[in-house]
Amino acid sequence: MRVIDSSAWIEWILDSPTGRQLSDQIPAPGDSIVPTIVQLELSKWLLREQDEDALNNFIAYTMLCKIVPLDTAIARRAAEICMQHKLATADAIIYATALQHDADVLTCDAHFKGLENVILLPKAAD
Repeated sequence: MRVIDSSAWIEWILDSPTGRQLSDQIPAPGDSIVPTIVQLELSKWLLREQDEDALNNFIAYTMLCKIVPLDTAIARRAAEICMQHKLATADAIIYATALQHDADVLTCDAHFKGLENVILLPKAAD
């Protein structure tokens, strides 16, 4: 199972050079976990950068995946991760969700560098 971080989704949606490299790393929807915080982050980004149709397509795609809402166990684990690894709240929730479900994280976000079970593909320079 794999959690795809918002940064990886954005690169993939943009079909950037990094996004094209990510394509081989993005599993089938049945093997993907989508934390609801990722749905929130991508919804904001899509409404700002693209349009409502793009947002609707993204949400429809994520509904084929395993959607994981923030619950008490993930919130507690995310709080510990914030303290230990100095991650922002959303990143800590994403990472805690992956750990809670024995999944890895696919990301382009350097904040995850050095963490276990993280596949980091940094954004290519423009």
